[in-house]
Amino acid sequence: MIKIRDVAYGRLTAPDLARMEEFLSDFGMVTVDRTKNALYMRGCGPDHHIHITELGEPKLIGFAFHAKSADDLETLSKADGASPVEDIDEPGGGQRVRITDPNGFEIEVVHGIATVDVETPKRQPVNWRDAPLSRAGDLCRLLPKTPSHIKRMGHAVIFAPDVAKTVAWYRQMFGLLQSDDIYAGHESNLFGSFNRADCGDEFVDHHVFFCMHGEQPGLNHFSYEVEDMDDVFVGHDYLEEKGKYKHFWGVGRHLLGSQVFDYWEDPWGRVHEHWTDSDRLNASSGSALHPIEKAFVSQWGPPPPMRGN
Repeated sequence: MIKIRDVAYGRLTAPDLARMEEFLSDFGMVTVDRTKNALYMRGCGPDHHIHITELGEPKLIGFAFHAKSADDLETLSKADGASPVEDIDEPGGGQRVRITDPNGFEIEVVHGIATVDVETPKRQPVNWRDAPLSRAGDLCRLLPKTPSHIKRMGHAVIFAPDVAKTVAWYRQMFGLLQSDDIYAGHESNLFGSFNRADCGDEFVDHHVFFCMHGEQPGLNHFSYEVEDMDDVFVGHDYLEEKGKYKHFWGVGRHLLGSQVFDYWEDPWGRVHEHWTDSDRLNASSGSALHPIEKAFVSQWGPPPPMRGN
């Protein structure tokens, strides 16, 4: 139907917006706006917001993709079940089309949302590999310890009872490309699927959307890129020292996608990920099929926790 540019934001509900704001602030986001019924958070990049929480019992509403152009919204609006192009009556403005995926989640495709002027955090160079004098004479000092510096949303991951049906729909609607698919038992039994945006020759993240099998549809996690590896570890220590959040998995480096990762749960158990250093692929990079044994292993770091949905 169309080819999206990137993921924009996730949309959850929570019964206490103040607690959610506190968690997301400690996680590395900045409050854009908080109304009686919704919370909008951004990172240190130009995106107006990268996370929305509405007041209500904890659940996943859905998530949003950036369209490449306003014309793509018009095209998508003609798809079965799609809304007309509508003005967004929320902070940041812009326009969107809404459509429901096969699992009942509301997917928004947005364009024209305002951006914000930000100052990129100044990072010291690193003395390593073929540049051992990048920081010659300059002492590395990371204190005071702060939350991670979140640059942008990287990907959304959901559970679905029928992975093949779900992935086919996302690829058809949004032009996603297979990066790595995962099978259980027989190659025809699709268990999970990593998919990237099709931006032609431009290199993009290994995946913008991952779907994995679950008995019930639900959120696996939302994922956010941080500045660098120091930022992953410093953010980990910051959250750990708070003593009130549950650590889920990390720190480690994935095999598929290769990100250095760290996962934390919000106050209602919804998982949020910090990562840095993803594989970058373009439309000609190809794809692969793997047995489930390769799906969730780390190149280094702890084994994955046992958790279904």
